[in-house]
Amino acid sequence: MRHLLTLIKVRITGLVTLTAMAGYGLAPGREWDARFVAVTVGVFLITAGASAVNMFLERRTDALMNRTRNRPLPMKIMTPAAALAVGAVTSILGLLVLLPLGLLPAGIAALCWVLYIVVYTPLKAMTSLNTVVGAIPGALPPLIGWTAAGAPLSMLAFIPFLLMFVWQVPHFLALAWMYRDDYAQGGLQMLSVEDQEGGMVGRQAVLYAICLIPIAAAPLMAEDASVVGTVLLVVLSLVFVGFAARFAVQRDRKTAASLFGVSLLYLPCAFGLMFLSF
Repeated sequence: MRHLLTLIKVRITGLVTLTAMAGYGLAPGREWDARFVAVTVGVFLITAGASAVNMFLERRTDALMNRTRNRPLPMKIMTPAAALAVGAVTSILGLLVLLPLGLLPAGIAALCWVLYIVVYTPLKAMTSLNTVVGAIPGALPPLIGWTAAGAPLSMLAFIPFLLMFVWQVPHFLALAWMYRDDYAQGGLQMLSVEDQEGGMVGRQAVLYAICLIPIAAAPLMAEDASVVGTVLLVVLSLVFVGFAARFAVQRDRKTAASLFGVSLLYLPCAFGLMFLSF
């Protein structure tokens, strides 16, 4: 069971599922009924499936890196065929669970899967732009939840999408800086590998963090938005910018780890404040 949970990247899968649940909760007119259960189960399954297929595709790269060589496939605890079967079956099951909720949420989920597996995964060995490309499927789950609730797409629906898209870049840049030697050893083209001094890495982390501020303030353009909740979200984003700026000035493992840790706290706090803001 432990190796199966590793195969489906249960922590990342759980986080993705929580953002889809949050998107459902933010949608106007949502009902806490079977649709909520279905979107939770469906997103978990299709994300778990994508993670397993990703591990199948990256099994040789994983074997070269210290942080991933203990995964089930490099350790030969699980065969590639078994991992692919788990990924395929859970992906299909997830899509089948989402389909009754509507073509739009199921279609967005399928798009996430394709972008993550077919586009993002091979790009990691080709260009450092993979981080930005990978942020797209990572940001779409709130829209799955929103549309699964039966709410039409609107400006408000894209606020959590944009926030997650922008948030992921400094989040992953911090992680990539911490493990830049590993990524270089695995042949992955991360910005932290290309930019050995880290100047560009730091500037991009700050730039994307700054972009969170107007996104955080965006709910004020909607009717009945909570001023207090929105202001608190802006303040939270400013704190995040501060940690990104600290990393940009002093580019070492400690500041990268601090930025990464704060990014993990930022996301649930931001969604909590969006519940107050909308």
